[in-house]
Amino acid sequence: MAGDITTIARPYAEAAFARAKETGQVDAWSGALNLLGALASDPAMAAQIANPEIPRDLPRDMLLDLGGDTLPSEARSLVKILAENKRLSILPEIARVFEELETQHKGVRQVFIRSAFDLDAQQRQILTNALQAKLKADVEITIELDSSLIGGVEIRSEDLVIDGSVRGKLQRLASELQI
Repeated sequence: MAGDITTIARPYAEAAFARAKETGQVDAWSGALNLLGALASDPAMAAQIANPEIPRDLPRDMLLDLGGDTLPSEARSLVKILAENKRLSILPEIARVFEELETQHKGVRQVFIRSAFDLDAQQRQILTNALQAKLKADVEITIELDSSLIGGVEIRSEDLVIDGSVRGKLQRLASELQI
């Protein structure tokens, strides 16, 4: 399901990011999309957006009113287009993808690490240094604890996947034994 939402949101986010770069308003767009994403994900607003009995222009107008003058005119146009296409609910995902694009543009790679155990500062720094050397870029690390890994870590960044977990090694061994 999340992949479907990202597939729908990505073209909007890419178009917004391209326009933001073109006009030199990346920070303004980033702030606007984060605000709109937060507003659209509020449970009360999300219920309004999802309710098929409510006219599309009502949640659209609510978002635009709440955004106020802080929204660039083109961001306001995006909200109108999303409302027309019944896609206001993907605003949080558009904001997330826009932030990914902004991070990539700055030359920073996002790296997600799942670890069986909490990593101390020294371990985090060792991983950061090794990943920066491997990816030849600055990295922004997000760490998530997952005891189902049994031990070790799993690292993901775009198309790079490194599974150094005990669970992954056991799965590979089981696969090899079934041949």
